[in-house]
Amino acid sequence: MNTPRVSDVVGIINKIAPLRFAEGWDNPGLQVGNNAAPVERIMIALDASEGSVEAAIAHNCTLLLTHHPLLFKPLKRVSREDADGAIVFRAIEGGLAIVALHTNYDIATGGVNDLLAERLGLEQTVPLQVTARDELVKLGVFVPVGHEDRVLQVLSPFSEQLGNYSDCTFRIAGTGTFRPLAGARPFLGKEGELASVEESRIELMLRSDQVNAAVSALKRVHPYEEPAFDLFKLSNCGKSFGLGRIGELPEQVALYDFAQQVKERLETPALRFVGDGKRKIKRVAICGGSGVSLLNAARFKGADVLVTGDVKYHEARDAEAHGIALVDAGHFATERIMVSGLAERLGQELSILGFKAELVTYNGEKEPFSYV
Repeated sequence: MNTPRVSDVVGIINKIAPLRFAEGWDNPGLQVGNNAAPVERIMIALDASEGSVEAAIAHNCTLLLTHHPLLFKPLKRVSREDADGAIVFRAIEGGLAIVALHTNYDIATGGVNDLLAERLGLEQTVPLQVTARDELVKLGVFVPVGHEDRVLQVLSPFSEQLGNYSDCTFRIAGTGTFRPLAGARPFLGKEGELASVEESRIELMLRSDQVNAAVSALKRVHPYEEPAFDLFKLSNCGKSFGLGRIGELPEQVALYDFAQQVKERLETPALRFVGDGKRKIKRVAICGGSGVSLLNAARFKGADVLVTGDVKYHEARDAEAHGIALVDAGHFATERIMVSGLAERLGQELSILGFKAELVTYNGEKEPFSYV
């Protein structure tokens, strides 16, 4: 197995949590370091703090992956006198690259909010607020009879899933004609002569961001010197992505008992809730971190309760006024689950690509608030 470079891991991260999903104000991606540096050991943490950076260096890690970006805005200076500047200096001195995956990982399938929904036992979840949809393209290519399977073999991985169906393609038989001109090297036919060939037209639907890779793969295996293919932009709605999730509990439960379950499953010492503790709830909206801005979206989609963090007084009053319950489990507890979740997914992706890098999770982070 090969040792990946920082750029290789960033590429995998962009598959897990595409940068195109990130909110406009966000700054995910490479924060500090050299894209070409080899990576033999990776640490995963929630924050790029002094503690996580020191732990990563102590464990001989060359890459630190975090949820929260170290750098949100351009720095006017990099100085040891400043908290962020000191961390940047220490990372560079320790040969440590830092990469963040933030709102792109909140929104991505299998990211923070799906991990949170799974931890809380929600079923049939969908995005609470849609922020992006896949743009779809139909690729149609003409292939001489007998060569369809080879072309389908390389194109099928790019085909868009239709509901619970994968490898969705269509083919139809026909006759193709062409005349090789001077300098051509035809697979079939002769220079200057009109040729008729029995062909199959193969069609499949793919995401627009996959077009270049799919066409490159097609050209590598197609027997023709110049494959004939079409690309059609579709109005079909692709898969939706967005902030938060909304789903159902397996059965109704009292709000107080649900709050107790959230506390236990997120392993937080305390939490707050808004609403009648005896009220029965079933439809649950969630958003890891600071997600109370999605309160109206949760209400309009019929949620009985919104689980998030960082709820303020007037936001709690708004929830009371509109008859929707709130569970404030804290920013830390609702996002900390990304550490183990990302470690598992990244390990799988590295293995698939034939890369070997040890993954270490940082366990030194704690809820910043104390309770009395």
